[in-house]
Amino acid sequence: MRIVNIRPQRGIRILTGAIPIAIALIAYAVVSAARAEANPHDKVLPTFLAMAEAAWRLFSQVDPRTGEVTAYADTVASLWRLSIGVAIATVSTLLLGLALGAVPIFRSTLGPFITILAVIPPIAVLPILFIALGLGEASKIALIAVGIAPFMIRDLVGHVSGLPVEQAIKAQTLGASSWQLILRVYLPQALPRLIESLRLSMGPAWVFLISAEAIASDVGLGYRIFLVRRYLAMDMILPYVAWISLLAILTDAALQWVSRKAFPWAHGEAK
Repeated sequence: MRIVNIRPQRGIRILTGAIPIAIALIAYAVVSAARAEANPHDKVLPTFLAMAEAAWRLFSQVDPRTGEVTAYADTVASLWRLSIGVAIATVSTLLLGLALGAVPIFRSTLGPFITILAVIPPIAVLPILFIALGLGEASKIALIAVGIAPFMIRDLVGHVSGLPVEQAIKAQTLGASSWQLILRVYLPQALPRLIESLRLSMGPAWVFLISAEAIASDVGLGYRIFLVRRYLAMDMILPYVAWISLLAILTDAALQWVSRKAFPWAHGEAK
């Protein structure tokens, strides 16, 4: 039995996946407890109890300055910006990805331009966005859309243009027009790939969101992390990092669930 041929069952996969996480948590608990015993005011590695107390304040107590629960206000603001930016990028990807992937003349015209946009570091464009769009919501949303759309477009174009040419030939033989070919042949096969590309882009989208909020914002998860950073408040930073990670995991799971339910054939499943 070769190790590359071993396929662990679901229960074994969950167990083996939990082991490294448990080891990391136990190691952190031991080290943080030792540092707290040596220095009760240590801020670098707060204990789980200290982080729980800070998280309770953030997620339950009302900020007298704003009249809102801090974590709730930050989460709503960040998710709103992220949702709008991702939605713009997704719609742009679907339209341009289909057009460039299905129509060679469009691909030869706009393909090089999309490639150039894809290799420009989005963070480098942030000052330009702030100058052009101001320090409000538009620049933050634009950074997310500009940051992930070129990669998603290139990925979808490659997928659509790489579909078997026999499909297009058969559809046109049966009398399909260009619009029918795009909508009935290319679109159904592009949607699962679009969701997969979106899943891969959510990580960078979070990075761009937090970067924009850290530079110019008065509310948001990224803003809060960089605000308390100056006080070395790791007991607040780490719960926020964990909260962002949980939101990212839930988003990824939701996208995967939608893809499997809507397009089971793309995952090798019977509908």
